[in-house]
Amino acid sequence: MNPVEDYVYHKFSGSKYIFLLLYVDDILLATNDVGTLLETNKFLSSNFEMKDLGEALFVLGIQIHRDKSRGILGLSQKSYIEKALKRYGMQDCKPMDTLVANGDKFSLNQCPKRNLEIQEMQKISFASAVGSLMYAQVCTRLYIEFIVGDLGRYMSIPGMDHWKAAKRVMRYLKGTKDYMLTYRRSDQLEIIVYSD
Repeated sequence: MNPVEDYVYHKFSGSKYIFLLLYVDDILLATNDVGTLLETNKFLSSNFEMKDLGEALFVLGIQIHRDKSRGILGLSQKSYIEKALKRYGMQDCKPMDTLVANGDKFSLNQCPKRNLEIQEMQKISFASAVGSLMYAQVCTRLYIEFIVGDLGRYMSIPGMDHWKAAKRVMRYLKGTKDYMLTYRRSDQLEIIVYSD
């Protein structure tokens, strides 16, 4: 078991390894050895009622692309992004090349002050939209964290400028919906984490 994440399990045996990722009633296995995979499947199926669905194609709204000959694994949220755009009526929006407009800055001064403005903003699903952006950011779009984090600061009383910025991020995602988070095969098990 992983001391940091309760749903990640791993086993190392010499040069062989296997990772088991558990989410509610779904299990993903990743290994460098077919024998270890078969042994783990046999153990799990003898202790739990389960069905082996083969190689995962989708998990939690993320499509998994594999090119074994080139050693590439890609994670795509294209369908998730398309559904999110549709949910907020932006499926036909014009794509943007950048996440933020030059000079965009947010402050509490942009939050509505009068009751009429507050009521108008309450009709907009701002918190839900930022939540959708946050899910994309956490899964495959790590680099949008700065703008999603900024927008998240105004969840309780967003202003129209905040909503326009959230829509701009959605327009950017529309223009980049075919982008994938890509991993390349390595001869060594080396887990690299990037953080800012």
